Amino acid sequence: MTIATVNQPHDDESGAHADVVVVGSLNMDLVVRAPRHPQPGETLTGHALVTTPGGKGANQAVALARLGASTAMIGCVGDDAHGHALLAGLDQEGILRQGVRLTSTRPTGVAMIQVDDASQNCIVVIPGSNAELLPADVERGDALLRSAKLLVCQLEVPLETVRHALDRARRHGCTTLLNAAPAMALPNDVLARVDWLVVNETEAAALSGQAVTHPDEAAQAAQRLRRQGCRRVLVTLGAQGVVAACDDSLHHYPAPAVTAVDTTAAGDTFVGGFAAALARDAGVETAIREGQAAAAIAVTRAGAQSSIPHRDELVTP
Repeated sequence: MTIATVNQPHDDESGAHADVVVVGSLNMDLVVRAPRHPQPGETLTGHALVTTPGGKGANQAVALARLGASTAMIGCVGDDAHGHALLAGLDQEGILRQGVRLTSTRPTGVAMIQVDDASQNCIVVIPGSNAELLPADVERGDALLRSAKLLVCQLEVPLETVRHALDRARRHGCTTLLNAAPAMALPNDVLARVDWLVVNETEAAALSGQAVTHPDEAAQAAQRLRRQGCRRVLVTLGAQGVVAACDDSLHHYPAPAVTAVDTTAAGDTFVGGFAAALARDAGVETAIREGQAAAAIAVTRAGAQSSIPHRDELVTP
């Protein structure tokens, strides 16, 4: 196959408004750096342990805010030290977070992230309070969706809540973006609610049944996903760039060349940069380029949210 290569949130009473609403997860990340990933039963001595705010939903909200979009968050955290620290972090970023509910029945979600000396990571997520995010929480944030331009979701909260958020946004004429991560099979009725699907190689393969290791295979997977109901599909390929299937066109956008230090939040940063550009009505190519430029900076820095750049740092072709 030939493809072209191109060189604070719910607040009815105060009238709070954001261009982008993120419905998703908030975790506290425990990041361990080690020489390599251990084998089963093996004990390794690591380099360092860092505790930092994370969760795909919160990471994408932070990326959106730093890259220029007014942003609101709908989620759920535990009424514990991690939860209150995450709320303070959202406040610091200027993200509306009245729609982030505190719960005393489960602790705040945690992600155990191991990063090796080649800057590759593996992650174990304990959902905790994220599993309590309900369709009712989306309903309480309905005023935000009614006035927002864009909804951004991921899959670290219950699928029924994601489905409900996509449905409410579509009813209000709000564009929907789903970052289908972590990888899992999705019913076609969910995909049919998605205006923009963003997936990496693993996620694209899980959804399409098509192996994805290079841009041509990514194009094939994207076309399959469009036939399953998605309107537009972006497949991110790390250092190999991004393949975009929009309308009847396929384009490959090579990635900027950088030396990676930590890839932990690269995908979330791309989503945030891409979505922030869409929210200000930028064209697709500009949005992809800005997402790539932001992700290229993020992988040169350690950590998740700590690695996400601000818009004035971006250099795009």
